[in-house]
Amino acid sequence: MPKKEELNLIEREHTVVTINGTEYLGESGQNLLELINSTGESVPAICYNESLGPIQTCDTCIVQVNGELIRACGQTIEAGMSVQTQLPHVHKSQKEALDRILEKHELYCTVCDYNNGSCEIHNTMAEFGLEHQSRPFKPTSYDRDDSGSFYRYDPDQCILCGRCVEVCQDVQVNETLTIDWERQEPRVIWDNDVPMDQSSCVNCGQCSTVCPCNAMMETGMEGEAGFLTNQKPGILKSMIELTKKVETGYGPLFAVSDTEAEMRESRINKTKTVCTYCGVGCSFDVWTKDRKVLKVEPHPESPANGISTCVKGKFGWDYVNSEERLQKPLLRRDDHFEEVEWEEALSYVAKRMNEVKAEKGADHLGFISSSKATNEESYLMQKLARQVIGTNNIDNCSRYCQTPATKGLFRTVGHGGDSGSIDDIASAELVITIGSNTAESHPVLASRIKRSQKLFGQQLYVFDLRKHEMAKRANAFFQPKSGTDLVWLSAVTKYILDQGWEDQAFLSDWVNGFGEYRESLEPFTMDYAAKMTGIEVEELKKIAEEVATSESVAVCWAMGVTQHMRGSDTSTAISNLLLITGNYGKPGTGAYPLRGHNNVQGCSDFGSMPNFYPGYEKTTDEKVRKKYEKAWGVDLPQGTGKDNHQMIEAIHDGELSAMYVLGEDTGIVDANINYVTDAFEKLDLFIVQDLFLTKTAEYADVVLPASPSLEKDGTFTNTERRIQRLYKALDPLEGTKPDWVILQEVAKFMDFEWGYTHPSEIMSEAAGLATMFAGVSYERLEGYKSLQWPVQEDGTDEPLLFTEGFPFEDKKARLFPLDFELQYDTDEEYDLHVNNGRLLEHFHEGNMTYKSEGITRKTPNAFIEVSEELARDRGIKEGAEVKLISRAGEATGVVTVTDRVKGKEIFLPLNDNGKSAVNFLTDNRVDKDTNTPAYKEIAVKMKVLKKKGKSPIPPNNHRRGNPVPQISVKVQDKWKREDYQFPGSQVKR
Repeated sequence: MPKKEELNLIEREHTVVTINGTEYLGESGQNLLELINSTGESVPAICYNESLGPIQTCDTCIVQVNGELIRACGQTIEAGMSVQTQLPHVHKSQKEALDRILEKHELYCTVCDYNNGSCEIHNTMAEFGLEHQSRPFKPTSYDRDDSGSFYRYDPDQCILCGRCVEVCQDVQVNETLTIDWERQEPRVIWDNDVPMDQSSCVNCGQCSTVCPCNAMMETGMEGEAGFLTNQKPGILKSMIELTKKVETGYGPLFAVSDTEAEMRESRINKTKTVCTYCGVGCSFDVWTKDRKVLKVEPHPESPANGISTCVKGKFGWDYVNSEERLQKPLLRRDDHFEEVEWEEALSYVAKRMNEVKAEKGADHLGFISSSKATNEESYLMQKLARQVIGTNNIDNCSRYCQTPATKGLFRTVGHGGDSGSIDDIASAELVITIGSNTAESHPVLASRIKRSQKLFGQQLYVFDLRKHEMAKRANAFFQPKSGTDLVWLSAVTKYILDQGWEDQAFLSDWVNGFGEYRESLEPFTMDYAAKMTGIEVEELKKIAEEVATSESVAVCWAMGVTQHMRGSDTSTAISNLLLITGNYGKPGTGAYPLRGHNNVQGCSDFGSMPNFYPGYEKTTDEKVRKKYEKAWGVDLPQGTGKDNHQMIEAIHDGELSAMYVLGEDTGIVDANINYVTDAFEKLDLFIVQDLFLTKTAEYADVVLPASPSLEKDGTFTNTERRIQRLYKALDPLEGTKPDWVILQEVAKFMDFEWGYTHPSEIMSEAAGLATMFAGVSYERLEGYKSLQWPVQEDGTDEPLLFTEGFPFEDKKARLFPLDFELQYDTDEEYDLHVNNGRLLEHFHEGNMTYKSEGITRKTPNAFIEVSEELARDRGIKEGAEVKLISRAGEATGVVTVTDRVKGKEIFLPLNDNGKSAVNFLTDNRVDKDTNTPAYKEIAVKMKVLKKKGKSPIPPNNHRRGNPVPQISVKVQDKWKREDYQFPGSQVKR
């Protein structure tokens, strides 16, 4: 028998509810509908979705509670509650609600593209046993909205459940959709009642994801999903009428349509994959028929994103079937490429690499791995460099963005990754973003912040040069002078210490180096910080107080911090501040350097770095090296190899003669691309492995055609350190091969027989060598399961780091002293500062997203953002064409005049590989500790080529829209309508 105090605890934590005469224990605060569903009782509920919560629009979940008819989804359980779901009048009320839904939704399931077993109207009616409806279907007076690129809206099928509004307003928080309950025929509207294509819709696709029927549906599904749906509208309408006549009653209709839905399973494949764009790591099922991508469907169990997506992950897959895909290896013959067979290409690669190695030594070869490739492929790329060639000259594109953040975290807390999960960011009391256009660079993660701020009172402080969406939403927005974030961070930290606001217990228990660090802060006074940053002293003090008094603080930063000459030091300053205030090792706290690419974290994790083996074990550690020598059966190089930046310099200095680039458009994304491409021309051997003939591949001696993520198995690691499996959805395009297969074949041609038959075997080898991944296996990553490193041998992972100390010998973190010197500024001649960054709808240099017609029609080119003040000063207007000239080069583009930038700040998206490519302007300056290019430190002068012209922002671009923020769907406005009556009040008991 449990003790009395144990019974009291159970009563406090649980609530006893009687459902149909049986007592059940519910959790305190639990939704009644959720409790009913957990008991096995059946209650219809069409508008309810676990990821959205109660909306209360459909009225179908009516039950009797303590003698009163109510909506179960709108009720929180209470002790002693008596619930009835099976009484005749309850059933009548539910049927009345279902009949009202069928007034708005025409059932023609067999010839509907949504008839795939997941239509919640179909399934609810069938489960309820509804044979006939009491009211006939009434079409609306509205036309279908087919104006968008990716989904369409059919008002005649819309039941006004409001799920799309809820997800748009309070999950995505783009705030485009509402329901106008006041018009005679209520409907879903975009912005202030404009066509979807003319609205602020960002095409995240979540409305079509949560729609319970075919009202909001992906256009990729239309005419493709069903056996009978690929018909012209007139014929389809006739088939609908015929179906209704033949299938009298819903029982036969559901039976026929269910059979047809099962038949679809034979030709539609649903394969779990992980998004190949940014570092959020969204996972979802991709629906394919032959090689067509019909749609992407996220799931509540997707660990990083739940039901959320952005336009790229939901709709940006056209590149996979692009006609520009390479399908045969290319070999340079004099001044042109010639298609050759794989045997000849691989033989050439092996022969020439062996020749360079024999003639000039292993360190005359360099390897650049891909943040787009899998963890397993990163592991093989560094294995090829180290085992087969014998060099540590291996790097990846984290050198271009996040290596300084990793450096700052290694200095202070010992792990170079996010401290926790996206859930921790969402639950923080205060979120600070620095140099991060989160809503466009990491949109799904940004939505978690926007939701927490909008609904749950989270405070958001934004530090950025540009007034982007997150800046406009922020509780406080600051625009420090470019490159001075270290100053305000250190000054705020000093002020917190001066006031005695630091977390003394945390510092005493878990932190070393306080004395020396405290002394290093002396120069960082409030006055000095105000002078250097432009942030006023009183504002700096308020920032310090907010940080010090918040229960939990999470700091997110990105390339606006790392791509400076002090990128590593600024990242270190962020971590120092978090340590001083005790914001590590507890939920809702920590450092979050938001990774830009889908696998830039994993690419570094698995050893594609010049100074680390997989799991960040140093190449200079003899014990580690001996471990790999034993496993690989060769002597391995000692010391540290060259990074990306050093490789390019070495080519110019005659110290590097061959380069192998896998899935990286180095000739566009590296800084000072004139200097970089000049280096390519000096190489004796240049191998490029990619999907397309990129700008970089144009300089190659041999190009090997690879396969994208949908065409292979493997794993990616997202910004949370989360390792997730992706499954092959399509066979590799004819003539192409997955990167891991190509690398293995190159090794074989060089007399190294690796013998892998599946990427799981590569992961097994890596996990057996790298302690950080000891417990990682494909079995533990099955389906939507994931692991966040470090992973113990028994499979225990660490979603939240540092709960039991830091990974140093004494388990204590280390404060790191810093100084500051402003090394960059504009001058009288080069008087404009060029900021640069990502756009929501395009990615990186655009090699993938510009293949999407739907994306490109909304944003066909990059543009140059100019402030209203600068436009007036230079006598230019919207659509002007200008040339930006730096000391390194020049770029031209078309101007949009906007308040997103101010004064002499200019913004140029990095999503262009033509004449507007930002790296025509960048030079060779780098972060002093990591050689990351100082992309954000560009001073230019402007030459006006044309004073005005056509705007580079099309009229249908979402930036021209007008969102309408509100909380949820405003169901109370529906209930106020004269023609609305609660179904429970219409039935007789």
